[in-house]
Amino acid sequence: MSNKTSAARRPPQPRAGADGAPFTHRQIMTVLVGLLLGMFLASLDQTIVSSSIYTIANDLNGLSLQAWATTAYLVTSTVSTPLYGKLSDIFGRRPLYLTAISIFLAGSIYAGSVHSMGELAVARGIQGLGAGGLMALGLAIIGDIVPLRDRGKYQGYFMSVFGVSSVLGPVVGGFFAGTSSILGINGWRWVFLVNIPIALVALVVVWIFLHLPAKHVSQKIDYFGAAAVTLALVPLLIVAEQGRIWGWTAGGSLLCYGLGAAGIVLFIVAERLAGDAALIPLRFFRIPAFGFSALLNFIIGIGMFGAIAMIPMYLQLVKGLTPTEAGLLMITFTVGILIGSISSGQTISRTGTYRIFPILGTLVLAASSLAMGLALGVDTPLLVPGCVTVAFGLGLGFCMQPLTLSMQMSVPPKDMGVGTSTAAFFRSMGGTVGTAVFISMLFANASDRIGTGMAAAAKDPAFLAAMKDPAVQKDPANAKLFDFFKNGAGQDSLNDTSWLHHANATLTRPIRAGFADSIDIVMLTAAGLVAVAFLISFLLPKGKLVDSRQAPALPE
Repeated sequence: MSNKTSAARRPPQPRAGADGAPFTHRQIMTVLVGLLLGMFLASLDQTIVSSSIYTIANDLNGLSLQAWATTAYLVTSTVSTPLYGKLSDIFGRRPLYLTAISIFLAGSIYAGSVHSMGELAVARGIQGLGAGGLMALGLAIIGDIVPLRDRGKYQGYFMSVFGVSSVLGPVVGGFFAGTSSILGINGWRWVFLVNIPIALVALVVVWIFLHLPAKHVSQKIDYFGAAAVTLALVPLLIVAEQGRIWGWTAGGSLLCYGLGAAGIVLFIVAERLAGDAALIPLRFFRIPAFGFSALLNFIIGIGMFGAIAMIPMYLQLVKGLTPTEAGLLMITFTVGILIGSISSGQTISRTGTYRIFPILGTLVLAASSLAMGLALGVDTPLLVPGCVTVAFGLGLGFCMQPLTLSMQMSVPPKDMGVGTSTAAFFRSMGGTVGTAVFISMLFANASDRIGTGMAAAAKDPAFLAAMKDPAVQKDPANAKLFDFFKNGAGQDSLNDTSWLHHANATLTRPIRAGFADSIDIVMLTAAGLVAVAFLISFLLPKGKLVDSRQAPALPE
């Protein structure tokens, strides 16, 4: 075989810049800054609105529409994720990534200047369209420019940033919402305007320093698949977010179920017909590493976002911490993710061994969820949730990074974008489902648990003495508490619990205990779900991840 023929068949080197030269370590670190900023923005905006939406909705006179501001972002970011992955395989990562940042930037500017909740929902939808690309393409770009043996340590940074920003979101949102004005602008508007300088820096860094070979693969775009996945996901994501408000068997919910089921069927048919041009080629799911990793990403997404939702609720509703204090304690969660993602990434980079980490990670996640379900009560010291969240973050760090690498390496290099975006897609889907279902479980159980607790408290001499104390009855801080006692522990009466921190501690104890018991039930459910993931993780193929392109080590 001639050298010419051999060269023609040699797989493309992954780290070639526009001039064909490989990226140096310094160049990769420079590009990494822009990519990490993009990841930070996208994951931050998943949670930053949660602690500020009440203030925003009151200011915009649209409290009844507040849920749509969150739903719009989740729907558009989830639906657009696989689209970015496929289109980037066809047209190249750089133009798609720059487009994603630009869309996100435009949505942030619009969100910071809205005058109604309807406008905010539209603006959040635009943000989500950009965020879908930021979440998926950053990891794909690293997959393009870094060989496997160095990729783990770089992608570990993404997982760390993802964890940090997810936890910081409520803290930052609560800070801005609690500030009346910054530089003459309403404090809550900075929840969105703070994105502008960060997005601009990311845009400039990627524009200047990321130069990949021009790419345009002659391939049909799977429009039918894109339409079908939109029809499948949008109704299901909407009912996941709104079902607790509508009622899970209400007409609107049933309509969403039907549309989602029809969309799933149409998507499968469209993908079969599209073949290799499919948005997510179905043949990939016949690859054990890809299929099982996708399933594990979905289950772990449920557990991750469920925990991110439940732990702050426990800290605030049961322990009486402010949103800022709860967010700061959640830094322990981030510490665990940092340790898990960086250590697993470096080990995979050195050895290529990855299967052990999802096994260990799901085991740690199951044990942590079980510990939360058994140990979190009204009188539990804060040290306990602090330590458990470190372990939970460690388990996530062990899982997220290796599973993404597994999906990347199980598909051909030309489908790197699809492999990476599919990992983010299933994790995002799991997160949406987990948050919605777990919160619904929490409030559904809380009503019964609080009712039972109040019935028991009625026999407690200390509780009865506090109820009859004239000073307690006249204290304005207890006014809403007595209204709660009068109306009963229905779900409607639990929509606003802001008075819980200021009311008499003896009288609120059965309420806080009811919430603690309900959170325990949720976390025990999560433990069972993650235990299933632990068993599934043993089905991952044995062996080491191998980069088919076998690029040389990075020059320093």
